[in-house]
Amino acid sequence: MIERTATIRNGQGIHCRPSALIIKEVCRYPGWMRVLGPSGQADLRSLLELVSLGLAKGAHVRIRVSGPDEQAFCSRLVELFETYFDFPSLPAKTRARSVKVLLSHG
Repeated sequence: MIERTATIRNGQGIHCRPSALIIKEVCRYPGWMRVLGPSGQADLRSLLELVSLGLAKGAHVRIRVSGPDEQAFCSRLVELFETYFDFPSLPAKTRARSVKVLLSHG
């Protein structure tokens, strides 16, 4: 098992849209993972659990991963949690391009 820390950078925290992108990435991984935040912990396969943590900008979270290539996958999760998603203030065309780049990584 590996554990790393991330700091939430998104201005609105980890709400539904960023959570959905994180969950989409998580669904590709066959191992076990959890996120621990100031208000509790969540299974990263559950959108509801992740959103219910109420992770605001500046919050520190610990991400735990166990499974194949856990180091690389944990690094990817840290990257996602530290992404400035900028929903919804970017123009739709720019936002779509940013999300496409984000999801094509890995």
